[in-house]
Amino acid sequence: MRSIWNGAISFGLVSIPIKLVNATESHSISFRQIHLADGGRIRYRKVCELDGEEVAGAEIGKGYEEADGSVVPITDEDLAQLPLATAKTIEIMSFVPAEEIDPLQMDAAYYLAANGATAAKPYTLLREALRRSRKVAIAKYALRGRERLGMLRVVDDVIAMHGLLWPDEIRAPEGVAPDVEVTVRDAELDLADALMATLGEVEMASLHDDYRDAVEAMIAAKAGGAFEPAEATVEPAGGQVIDLMAALEKSVRAAKASRGEGARPDGAAPESGTEAEVTPMRRRGGTGRRASAAPKAVGGKKSTAASAKKTAASKTASKKKSTTAKSGTAKSGTARSTTAKSGTGRSTTATSGTAKSATATSTAAAGTKRAATASGAKKASTPRKRTSA
Repeated sequence: MRSIWNGAISFGLVSIPIKLVNATESHSISFRQIHLADGGRIRYRKVCELDGEEVAGAEIGKGYEEADGSVVPITDEDLAQLPLATAKTIEIMSFVPAEEIDPLQMDAAYYLAANGATAAKPYTLLREALRRSRKVAIAKYALRGRERLGMLRVVDDVIAMHGLLWPDEIRAPEGVAPDVEVTVRDAELDLADALMATLGEVEMASLHDDYRDAVEAMIAAKAGGAFEPAEATVEPAGGQVIDLMAALEKSVRAAKASRGEGARPDGAAPESGTEAEVTPMRRRGGTGRRASAAPKAVGGKKSTAASAKKTAASKTASKKKSTTAKSGTAKSGTARSTTAKSGTGRSTTATSGTAKSATATSTAAAGTKRAATASGAKKASTPRKRTSA
C-alpha cells in the first residue's frame, strides 16, 4: 500500500520511523454531472473574479478571508516556519483505557508501518507494550497543514492510528432528545431485552452494501440495453401511532422465526419436529360402511346357529309329547312349531349379514320357545277333555 505520510513516532526518548498508510477505502459509486440535452460532461473552471480569466492550478495559492472581506495571502513557506513540533512526528502524550475514548471523536483510520529494518525493534516494543497494558496511546500529529489528535491501538500485529476530533469539535446534543415526558414500563423493557437477546450478534465481515450492488446492477443493465425500470414503492410517512407492546412481541417472534426457533412471525404455533398424520375419511354408503359391518355379520351367523339348535331341541320335545296325544292335535302343535321354525329361518335369511340379524334371531328364538311351551300346555290339557268324556 502506498504511504501518504512519512515521519516518526516519538515514544519518550525513543523514535520509531514509520510510514502512514490509509486503513480504509471508499467503495461508493461516483457520478458525473452531464448536460441532459446531449449528455455532455459538465466541468467546473477556476476563474479569477477580477479579470474573469481561467486560472491554472500552478497559479492558485492560499488566503485567509477576514470579516471585512479582505484576503490575507498565506504561503507554504509561512506555514513551514511555524514552531510545530508535530510537523513530522506523531508525539505520544499519554496512555488511557480504550473505554475513555468517546466514539463520537473517531475520524479517519490509518496503519503505521515500520520504515526500515532499524525501526522493527522499537516498533515491536511499542506494539507489545500496548497489547499487554490493554490501553491506547493518545498522540498529536500534523497532516495536511494542521495539527490533529490521534489514538494508537493494536490491530492484529500492526499499530493502527485513529484520527480524533478535538474535544471542542464535538457538539453538545442540545434540543435533540424528546421534549416530552415519557414513561417506559418494565414489561416493555423486558420485551426489548428479549428482542436484543434474540437478535444476538452478527459477523461484521458478512455485512455489505446492498444499495451499491443494486446501483452497479442497474448501471450494467442500462449499459447492455436491458434495463426495465420498476415502480417505486412509497413507504408511509412517519408519525404513526403504534402499539409498542404488540410491535415488540411481533419483532421477537419474527427474530426467532428467522433463526428457525420459537413462534412464527404470523403468530401461529411453533412447528413441531414431526408432522401429524391425517387419516382420510371414507364417504358414507361406500365400501367403508360395508367393511365396518362385516364383524357384525359374523356375530349374526353365530346367533342364528345357536337359535337353530334351540329350535331343533324344541321340535324333538314336541314330537315325544305328541305320541300320547291325538294325531290332529300333534299335527297342529307340530305345524305351529314348524311355522315358528320357518319364521325363524326367514328372519335369519332376511337379516343375515347385518347387526339386526342377531336381534331378530334372538327374538324369533324366544317366540319359538313360547310356541313350544304353548303347544305343550295344549297337549297336556287335551287328555283331560278325553278322560271326562
